[in-house]
Amino acid sequence: MEIQKELNGNALTIKVIGRLDAASAPELSKELTSALDGVTDLTFDFAELKYIASAGLRVLLVAQKRMNKQGSMKLVHVSEAVMEVLDMTGFANLMTIA
Repeated sequence: MEIQKELNGNALTIKVIGRLDAASAPELSKELTSALDGVTDLTFDFAELKYIASAGLRVLLVAQKRMNKQGSMKLVHVSEAVMEVLDMTGFANLMTIA
């Protein structure tokens, strides 16, 4: 997995490339711990995310809970395969998907 971050004022876009699974989720979680300080608008760009596992969903849930307190979070460019996982798990109802 590769993570690309772009900070524009209080808006942070995180592009996740590859697979977000048990092996890579801790890396994203660690990145988010410090990266979200002062951020009021968080966007995850999943254009190149091929797969998401339950460990990745947990990272998204933790980020959503934090952003509920300090701003907003959305997912963009979600592939059909990833959207299917979000739908099946109910996460599609919890997240803003544009």
